[in-house]
Amino acid sequence: FLQPRGPLLPARAAPEQPPPAMDAGARWVPKGGGGWKGRAIGQGPQMGGGGGGGGGGKGGKSKDKGKSQGKSRMEWRPIGEAAGRKKIAEMSAEVRDDNPYSRLMALKRMGVVEDYDKIRTFTVLIVGIGGVGSVAAEMLTRCGIGKLILYDYDRVELANMNRLFFKPEQSGMSKVDASLSTLRGINPDVEFEVYNRNITTTDSYEQLLDRIEHGAVDGKGRVDLVLSCVDNYAARMTLNQACNELGQTWLESGVSENAVSSHIQTLIPGRYACFECAPPAVVASGGDERDIKREGVCAASLPTTMGITAGFLAQATLKYLLNFGTVSNFLGYDALGDFFPTYPMQPNPECGSSWCRRRQQEWRDKPKELAAVKREEPAVAATENEWGIFVEESSEGVAAEAPAEKVETSGSSVADLMASLKKLNFS
Repeated sequence: FLQPRGPLLPARAAPEQPPPAMDAGARWVPKGGGGWKGRAIGQGPQMGGGGGGGGGGKGGKSKDKGKSQGKSRMEWRPIGEAAGRKKIAEMSAEVRDDNPYSRLMALKRMGVVEDYDKIRTFTVLIVGIGGVGSVAAEMLTRCGIGKLILYDYDRVELANMNRLFFKPEQSGMSKVDASLSTLRGINPDVEFEVYNRNITTTDSYEQLLDRIEHGAVDGKGRVDLVLSCVDNYAARMTLNQACNELGQTWLESGVSENAVSSHIQTLIPGRYACFECAPPAVVASGGDERDIKREGVCAASLPTTMGITAGFLAQATLKYLLNFGTVSNFLGYDALGDFFPTYPMQPNPECGSSWCRRRQQEWRDKPKELAAVKREEPAVAATENEWGIFVEESSEGVAAEAPAEKVETSGSSVADLMASLKKLNFS
């Protein structure tokens, strides 16, 4: 009934039963000053506990009133309730120590982002809350995203502790529930939906389509972006099918089995190659897709590579949503050679996905002025600022633009493309 979180001290045993009007599922978390705090699911009154034994009576007061040192006090609080700050109605650019958005809103003063507080209107759906997805979700939560929809069907394990985000005391919890508890505590302004589902099943696929189409902040519209942070071929193909079917822009990410290379890829149906246009090397060469993730082989995992990849993914998400900078079609990372390849990947006219071929035709049929739309960067503010920073144009020291190298993408895998571009870079 009660599960320990953190080291339980023998002198502070948990009470046999939770307070009245509480649902099952209480857990213990350390409390400052050596005491303990119990947290239970559901609403209910806060209860005061006894002294050294840690027992909780029905609202009874401690017999050792005034002698708090070395004693414990039991407080019951609903799981997921943020113990930190209250919700903030509107983002403020005011520079104050207690303003969690002041440094984010400074991007507008610096001329980087035209309207940062617009971020509250966006919804991002993330599938796969593992080493990359969990960290990307945390970054977007700290940035004040309007809404996050999280999908995963795995549980937190101690084997995950070499990565970022999850904590040992969350072992055994579903990844989406553990994420919800942590992320709500970081930023209570963000709205969350979590689903402990395997998207490759028929029922979950239909539910996924519904949330992509109707999961926006307003509860009616479509989500603004989908992030793929999964570690298997079937889930990637499922997301590829869903986004091609709906014409939904999404970002795909992946980390190699040896943990020293990774990539992120922007997929706009019809405009860029979909996942099926450039599949993994095993599939591209006619092999069995089940060989991609070999049974009994433990893949390596580095929190550094995972964190870098999550940073790239979150950064691309912000640039896409807030319309600043350049969102690369493909961005790779080779940790051993400090190599960051980036290049466009054109769709394959003979792609095996009928929805991809249909979207390609729709893109070709668009008026040229719409098909060639380029995301405009906001102009750098010309007004003075307190830091004395300004930007001026200069032609000095600018090298002549080298002719662009072309990498053939038709029928190639992502691994082949990275290898091709690396040869060009070092030749």
